[in-house]
Amino acid sequence: MAVIIRLRRTGAKNDNCFRVVATDRRFPRDGRFIEILGWYDPKRKGDNYNLKLDRVEHWVSKGACLSNTVKSLVSKAKKQAAVTPELKPPPVPTVTTSSEPTDTEAQEQPSEETFASE
Repeated sequence: MAVIIRLRRTGAKNDNCFRVVATDRRFPRDGRFIEILGWYDPKRKGDNYNLKLDRVEHWVSKGACLSNTVKSLVSKAKKQAAVTPELKPPPVPTVTTSSEPTDTEAQEQPSEETFASE
């Protein structure tokens, strides 16, 4: 089976948008496909595509070919992934286990002298 990664047209008349799919080369453009790998909307400004790069690399490693448009989208996505590093989760706050009370705890707790004077 000859697999190709190409665009599949969706959307209404005169309002095109595309899905990036892995499909057999013999199937029609809007026909059966194996897996959806992303989307592309040429009319949208700014970030007008989204790709699952790990799945694209998987299919390419299996011998899939890329269409010209998908090849340009993949190169843009790789450049963008290299520029913007993945977001790391914020560091987890550490819990201090000291026996001495902090300044705020010392102010909140009444001292023993207060109870004795009453």
